Amino acid sequence: MAQWDALVDAALARLETRSLLRATRPIALAPPPAAPETFAGPGPWDRAAVEIRLDLGTLHKWLAEGGETVEQEENLDGNLILFSGNDYMGLSSHPAVREAAVKAAQEYGMGPRGSALICGYTTYHKLVEESLAELKKKEDCLLCPTGFSANMAVMMALGSISSLLAVGRKPAEDERIAIFSDALNHASIIDGIRLLERQQEALVFVYKHCDMFHLDFLLSSCSMVKKVVVTDSLFSMDGDFAPFPELVKLRRKYGFLLVIDDAHGTLVCGENGGGAAELFDCENDIDISVGTLSKAAGCQGGFIACSTRWKSLIQSRGRSFIFSTALPVPVVASVHAALYVSRKERWRRSVVWRHVQYFASLTRVDITSPIISIVVGSEEAALRAGRHLLRSGFHVTPIRPPTVPPNSCRLRITLSASHSSDDIKRLVDALTPWLPDKHAEQSYAAVSKL
Repeated sequence: MAQWDALVDAALARLETRSLLRATRPIALAPPPAAPETFAGPGPWDRAAVEIRLDLGTLHKWLAEGGETVEQEENLDGNLILFSGNDYMGLSSHPAVREAAVKAAQEYGMGPRGSALICGYTTYHKLVEESLAELKKKEDCLLCPTGFSANMAVMMALGSISSLLAVGRKPAEDERIAIFSDALNHASIIDGIRLLERQQEALVFVYKHCDMFHLDFLLSSCSMVKKVVVTDSLFSMDGDFAPFPELVKLRRKYGFLLVIDDAHGTLVCGENGGGAAELFDCENDIDISVGTLSKAAGCQGGFIACSTRWKSLIQSRGRSFIFSTALPVPVVASVHAALYVSRKERWRRSVVWRHVQYFASLTRVDITSPIISIVVGSEEAALRAGRHLLRSGFHVTPIRPPTVPPNSCRLRITLSASHSSDDIKRLVDALTPWLPDKHAEQSYAAVSKL
């Protein structure tokens, strides 16, 4: 990607001449324990990640959603199994993660509080960045307060290339960035590119969800030089993967910058937990990998794995990074422990994917990830299904507009290493009214053979 390297270098040179290049200066802290305790299998602490309790007032309010009159149901005690979270690896309750946060809090409180470029960046933050860069097979990494802020920072840095190289004027249309975005990308990507449009730094082309023929057509029809394709790696509402092999072919054909949001793939996918790019064996074809630490890492925060030159540009022009307070030290310490545990307790990834296979075998629903989307249609139908699951002892939040389009309301189910096979079996039993009719399918198959 020599063309993009040259563009970034030119933007950095422009910033340097204006004394606007920014760098972090880590505050030194005593290093965290090198080897937290890990385990060969699940422990009682894992259940804390999925066993929750609602107070009865909240429970009855939820049951009354949709205008249904609800009597006080004495058999409901508020104890539920959580199937709505994103803690895929069950690390949020792991002893090593807990102890790392406690130890750091005891030694440093919440740590020096300030933005990363002022005083909020420490050697703990640097350690986590190094671990994530290694995990993602990238030269460098930038730690951000959230995954949302990470995506916004990347978008702002992209747009700044147009403005910086236009030298004191609004870039002409052919000088702007051409961004090609999947129709179902996360809101943080959408908000970022809308802001670039408003600032007249980019033109945006939205391609049909995972439709590589449409993307190819849009790319071939665009005469702009600076092309970027941005996509979720594993889509949060549908549970499907971006078509990486086809994306890589198009990247080699058109030379665009490929940016992925691997929020739901990081630590879950690939032998080492490197994410969707590792799963599809195309890590070298990803230019910028954005991710979150609030899902499979079980903690909080976001990150941008990229080259050192891109990191320099993003931390100098990414406003959501520059003007946000850095993550507290105890949180960063817990992330460091979670990444270590993920490397050592590989069985957790195996359990997640066994659960995926088990759910598919019980339901005959075609699923490819731990995110399972059961589309039920109207808002009324989704609320009714949610109430049924609540009464059955499961926390599954109905997803409604504006998160999804009208009449595509759904039950979004997520599987975790902390779930048991029995949890999944009981959930499937409760879901039966909204699953494909197995007997009808079998009868149809039998008739079709006659």
